[in-house]
Amino acid sequence: MKTIKALTLDDVKRIAAAAESEALRNSWAVTIAVCDAGGHALWLQRLDGAPLSSALIAPEKARTSVMAGKPSKALEDMINGGRFAALAMPVVPLEGGEPIVVDGVVIGAVGVSGVKASDDAQIARAGIAALNQ
Repeated sequence: MKTIKALTLDDVKRIAAAAESEALRNSWAVTIAVCDAGGHALWLQRLDGAPLSSALIAPEKARTSVMAGKPSKALEDMINGGRFAALAMPVVPLEGGEPIVVDGVVIGAVGVSGVKASDDAQIARAGIAALNQ
């Protein structure tokens, strides 16, 4: 049997605060979601002015990243590359979901939605970087 680390509420608050800071620094109105290793919501935060749909998309980007074990952009790239069968997967193949990896194991993910996809991913990565500080 192996021991796997899990996110605590303190970890999630630190991730969310760092992601929010990155979004505000760039004047980006987004929704930030954090999920656990099973893809279950731990945090959802919709900044003022974020699109209504972002509150649905951000958690799905996080869940997608956990289920795939990689950034959600990898699935988007797969489909854009012609692998249309991936559209049948129960995921949201849009950039902006980033896995939280500790000791080689995905223990959760951050999903962001509301601005350009690469900017969503930048915010998610900024949140995850806060765990290492």
